[in-house]
Amino acid sequence: MPRFPIAVQPYTVREAMSIDYVGTLEKLAAIGFEGIELGLPPEGMTLGQQKALLDRLHLQVVGAHASFDNLDVDFRRLTDYLQQTGGQYIAVSMRFDSKDDALRKAEQFNRIGEICREGNATFVYHNHDWEFERFDGESVLDLLLRETDPQLVKYEIDTYWVRKGGEDPASFIRKLQGRCPLLHIKDMEPGEEQFFAEIGEGILDFPAIAEAAASVGTEWLVVEQDFSRRDPFESLAISYRNLQRMDLIRKA
Repeated sequence: MPRFPIAVQPYTVREAMSIDYVGTLEKLAAIGFEGIELGLPPEGMTLGQQKALLDRLHLQVVGAHASFDNLDVDFRRLTDYLQQTGGQYIAVSMRFDSKDDALRKAEQFNRIGEICREGNATFVYHNHDWEFERFDGESVLDLLLRETDPQLVKYEIDTYWVRKGGEDPASFIRKLQGRCPLLHIKDMEPGEEQFFAEIGEGILDFPAIAEAAASVGTEWLVVEQDFSRRDPFESLAISYRNLQRMDLIRKA
């Protein structure tokens, strides 16, 4: 069974982050996460203080999410931030209202990818389910894969949203040889609601997903749960324990 270092996307605990930034990061590290997708430090904290905190907690910045449905971002500022924190990946998510819109955004992704490469970072696109909408018989995500430069634009595929979009996550990941360095992992409850579930508590086959991820060169598994029926820290701890149980965690 392949093993991976495990990171966390703190959107899962966004409310706690806004109230107690330091305490929240301490709790995430205590669960066992080695990496984190994290942006610039909050108001009142210097970059040096953030780096000292992350060093104390042995949390590696993997990358940062730049925006949702907005490309008016200072990407060079983010590449500078990642150079200083040892991170690599800058992610965005977008919406698309037509094939032409998707083609235009694919061109923008290539340009942003070049900016990121100049700053020794890597641009990645994070999907949801709406990228599986089809225009002229082709899904938006397949169009993006075709129209973006494999050297400039990588993907942070999300297992839950692939399944909600009607595809099998393991099968879809296998289409991404060399293009899926980060994999967002989250599970799905059975039933019509298709609510988010902790890893190993739902219907997705994570051993198969891990095999597919290993086959295409994925570097990190990143745990995220958009909404939870439990306390979100409990949900993250359950996901981490289940990854341990499935023998999918590789420690540094």
